[in-house]
Amino acid sequence: MLRISELKLPLDHAAEDLPAAIAARLGVRPSDLLHWAVWKRAHDARKKTSILKVYIVDAEVRDESAVLKRLAGDPHVRPTPDTSYRPVAKAPDALPLRPVVIGAGPCGLFAGLILAEMGFRPIILDRGKVVRERTKDTWGLWRRSELNSESNVQFGEGGAGTFSDGKLYSQIKDPRFLGRKVLTEFVQAGAPSEILTEAHPHIGTFRLVTMVESLRAKIEALGGEYRFQHRVTDIELDRASDGARRVRGVHLHTGEFLEADQVVLAVGHSSRDTFQILHDRGVHIEAKPFSIGFRIEHPQSWIDRALFGPCAGHPDLGAAAYSLSHHCSNGRTVYSFCMCPGGTVVAATSEPNRVVTNGMSQYSRNERNANSGFVVGITPADYPSGHPLAGIDLQRDLESRAFVAGGGDYYAPGQLVGDFLAGRASTALGSVIPSYRPGVRPTDLASVMPDYVIEAMREALPVFGRKIPRYDDPEAVLTGVETRTSSPIRITRGPDLQSLNVRGLFPAGEGAGYAGGILSAGVDGIKVAEAVARAIVGEAAAA
Repeated sequence: MLRISELKLPLDHAAEDLPAAIAARLGVRPSDLLHWAVWKRAHDARKKTSILKVYIVDAEVRDESAVLKRLAGDPHVRPTPDTSYRPVAKAPDALPLRPVVIGAGPCGLFAGLILAEMGFRPIILDRGKVVRERTKDTWGLWRRSELNSESNVQFGEGGAGTFSDGKLYSQIKDPRFLGRKVLTEFVQAGAPSEILTEAHPHIGTFRLVTMVESLRAKIEALGGEYRFQHRVTDIELDRASDGARRVRGVHLHTGEFLEADQVVLAVGHSSRDTFQILHDRGVHIEAKPFSIGFRIEHPQSWIDRALFGPCAGHPDLGAAAYSLSHHCSNGRTVYSFCMCPGGTVVAATSEPNRVVTNGMSQYSRNERNANSGFVVGITPADYPSGHPLAGIDLQRDLESRAFVAGGGDYYAPGQLVGDFLAGRASTALGSVIPSYRPGVRPTDLASVMPDYVIEAMREALPVFGRKIPRYDDPEAVLTGVETRTSSPIRITRGPDLQSLNVRGLFPAGEGAGYAGGILSAGVDGIKVAEAVARAIVGEAAAA
């Protein structure tokens, strides 16, 4: 098979145009093209009056070696790589202790799946509820301002990614095509098959719910075990024979002690009490950069027209998405984060008396507004102290300010972009209706963010407005606060993916500082599961 990239055709090309273009690119007769399939499909919208479809395809042709030899200098024609996934180990017949995975988000889900596929029968702990019960609890906050601190947007089966846009793309380097394994499992669990071919695939919340349930059933059928509403309250460590510290198990809020010598920490970026436990036990943790800011909303029709021009509304294009960045004169970088076309801004706190925003879309992406994080990068130098958990202190302070500014009932503080730029409080909202629930109260958002953040944002908005017309429209709405863009800590690990100073402890995913988004978290879960398997098999062989 040959892989051909950068194959461009008009947006409304006929079905027969694609095989003809493949044959022409390879310089073969159409009759010599035996089979072809789309690997990836994207759009080139740089020229809005002539938007193109861009394909990567795999093709089988007669005399493939001769074609490759003739096109040896063409960087867009190469042999098709092998993207199949192969397990790295098999569980030994005698397995004294089962590996434990803490967290059932994307990282924990794939760590559990891979361990189960290799025969290790993992135990998966999650402090929250099964996904459908968790969804009901989440609606309790959105509809009635009632927060369940153990079952919400952050905690429960599926993790924070369940209530998101469901984006399934990443910029991670993936030479083993582990992302393909993630996407393939999602399709088998009920995701649309097009996520395998779209350059920027997404699923949406409702579909993620059923997929998470399907993957749970698969893990259980392979011998894995889920225990929901089991919160870890402590981690037991002792000294191994060589003097190194080693994990011996976890204490649960039920009073149970679960013995384990291989523990995957896939706890997500909001498990602040777990981070405190780890720090108290001396597990190596370091502060890391993250970003803070607001959500910004525009009518999706504005974004579609700005990015697609006369082609806006074309069924093949869907809702337009954007990515923006600006380096400010004060040294800060302002950028768009987790852009949700045709989506909603959602209440995402996991702690009482705090307000946190996030973005979510359904698969259709057909809600009225587009939204994205409008955030500023910060570093540990900005935190209130040099403590490894000081980034959490900053998050809590900003979230508490937002709770007060919003009225103290989980309403979010909001402001019109025109008022924000003018430095005056908003007293009413305009034509852009904010989607955040339970609701938005107009105020002055400068009161909830550091001055350097506000300064950078006021500089960036007009710049973004020149890139996307009406981005800085006075009627656009800012809603605060966006503080959980990524984990504020990193649980440092070594080349074997174990904690730098505790054997048998495997920090993983976004919460540990090693992923950002559903796909990269799933890939990290696979890598960590493989590392756990190697550790177990190696210890069994040594025994």
